[in-house]
Amino acid sequence: MRPTFLLSLVLLPACVTLAHQAPALSDAQIAAPSRQFGLPFAGEPGPSTWLLGQGYGNTLGAYRQRSSTYGNIQGIHFGLDFSAPCGTPVRAIGDGTVSEVDGLHGSPPHNLVIRHAGGLSSLYGHLLERASVRVGQTVGRGQVVGRSGDSQGTCISAPHLHLEIRDWGHVRLFNPIGYIAADWDTLTLAGGFARGYEQDLNNPRRWQTPGDQPQARRGGPLLNEYRNPWPPAPAGAR
Repeated sequence: MRPTFLLSLVLLPACVTLAHQAPALSDAQIAAPSRQFGLPFAGEPGPSTWLLGQGYGNTLGAYRQRSSTYGNIQGIHFGLDFSAPCGTPVRAIGDGTVSEVDGLHGSPPHNLVIRHAGGLSSLYGHLLERASVRVGQTVGRGQVVGRSGDSQGTCISAPHLHLEIRDWGHVRLFNPIGYIAADWDTLTLAGGFARGYEQDLNNPRRWQTPGDQPQARRGGPLLNEYRNPWPPAPAGAR
């Protein structure tokens, strides 16, 4: 391990370093989905604004990387990817308190976590720059808290916002569809999301719509290690 990495761990706030050790919240501590949150972008979706790039759950892309990229989150895509040009203002999906800025739980190059009522947190990943808010700051739904970036840091390769809804312990991850008030039928039709989920031919109807995707738990076993999958993953895909 490089000394610079060790130094970065030492300098992290205690509230961030301890978050990995927090226990998962029980069902009784988690607010039920009631469309209580909003979308992370203002305005209408479109080719020049933002689109749904990849949905949450057992997507075709996640299945092909179920043991590698997504192996620690039970093999599914554990958030929503919104395609958007770099620099698009990112808005808080609900009222809350900033709990992490560029913390341990996000997606590079920059990330943000907001803690909400009901045991829920929202995570905003692949931000263009360090978020414009600070840890402990109270934010309101619709408030601009950062700018979207690119997962590969080029603003050409894969510009998008990765959005998650988690529990306060960062252990359980939830399907955002029921929590976010939006016209999901239109978003899934208009976006670049390949409208399909991996099928288990032994149970072909399971997890085949955006709203019917399972919650995940960090470190749990794979949910989609199918003996009879369709479509078959390319050779070597894991």
